[in-house]
Amino acid sequence: MNISFHPHLDVFGIAIALVFAYEYGIRRLAGRYAPAGVAPVKTWQRVAFYSGVVFLVVGSTWPVHDIGEQRLFMFHMVEHLLLTLVVPPLLLAGTPTWLMHAYVEPIIPLLKVITRPIFTLVFFNTWLAFIHVPAVVDLMLRNDLFHFFAHAVLFVSAILMWWPVMDPIPETKSLAPFGKMGYLFLQSLVPTIPASFMTLGETPLYEIYTTFPRLWGISVMNDQIVAGLIMKIGGGLILWTAIAWVFFSWYDREQRLEPKPILVSSK
Repeated sequence: MNISFHPHLDVFGIAIALVFAYEYGIRRLAGRYAPAGVAPVKTWQRVAFYSGVVFLVVGSTWPVHDIGEQRLFMFHMVEHLLLTLVVPPLLLAGTPTWLMHAYVEPIIPLLKVITRPIFTLVFFNTWLAFIHVPAVVDLMLRNDLFHFFAHAVLFVSAILMWWPVMDPIPETKSLAPFGKMGYLFLQSLVPTIPASFMTLGETPLYEIYTTFPRLWGISVMNDQIVAGLIMKIGGGLILWTAIAWVFFSWYDREQRLEPKPILVSSK
């Protein structure tokens, strides 16, 4: 494969910081902020959070990141998919409400503004489109500092994009279940635009990838087409799974709240 290993200390630093903040909060802040009489964190929340951390590390370090940066654009797209549609909802789902509230309490007024669905949808998709402009991709692959900045903004914008769906704290709740499904549906449509340029184009969209040694005999055009399909179909499957989750959670909640029929015995 000829992709030399080198440690991505920035990614490991972020992962360690996330784990430290999580464990410190659960072990040190639970007595002050967690509801009394219940476990401060549930097992499924720990699994979700640490799965998010693992996917963050796997997608942003060797070999996925390095192959995407030096050989195949499809791996770059896999990294983007993990950073935007997998890691953020797992981290948000895995963080107990009380812990999230404890950490973001000083900026709740700001969060009420920047987590509004219209803002998050526009911000996320504008940045997503921007970093897929050929000149920007070229700059990302030639400048490590800009690459890190672009991915950091992408990750933050993805956290904000998922915020109205996951409702991490009650103060910023803004969408009813039907609104969440519509919001996710719109999100599933927007990425099809850049994906269409990749899958339907007849010439390489990203000239810099034509200069890289080919890996596993995959041509530049086939690499670009697969990357577009990952963006369109892979992203769509994740978002439609989220839509189904919102719907069935809503349905289950409505069923549990519906008054039960009163049976009157007749004699």
